[in-house]
Amino acid sequence: MNLIVKQVGDELWQAEYGEKRWRCAVGRSGIHVEKKEGDGVSPVGCWPLRQVFYRADRMARPATSLPCAAIDPLDGWCDDPAHAEYNRQVRLPFDAGHENLWLEDEVYDCVVVLGHNDDPVIAGAGSAIFLHIARPNYGPTAGCAALSREDLLAFLAAAGPTTQLCFSNER
Repeated sequence: MNLIVKQVGDELWQAEYGEKRWRCAVGRSGIHVEKKEGDGVSPVGCWPLRQVFYRADRMARPATSLPCAAIDPLDGWCDDPAHAEYNRQVRLPFDAGHENLWLEDEVYDCVVVLGHNDDPVIAGAGSAIFLHIARPNYGPTAGCAALSREDLLAFLAAAGPTTQLCFSNER
């Protein structure tokens, strides 16, 4: 069973997992087939759940059968298409473009790395496509999917090693 993310209203997005339906957020440019670095698109397709990261200073280890590890202030993710570590976890300080995984707000307190553009990595085809915690107003992401903390933790407890997140552009 997969987590299906799709549009259900003019500006509303939903994640479906079996009988569960959760409000969610997606990229600021919506869900589309074409994906380029920095475009704000959530990429159409089904993506494996590779790894869960969480902030142990803010929450307990999520109940999940997925690989799971605590992050620290030196964890980042390379988003520089010209760098050999593009779309990979890196340690800070890092000499190329990157995202910090240790944020002041709560959105990356629990992060699921999706298997988008990772096997093989294609420079410029998009990086750091995650499932993470939504902002209180479910504001758009940079291309990720986002659920409330409660919904994300419920999903992780139910998801298995073959579960994928599928961005669908069908309503």
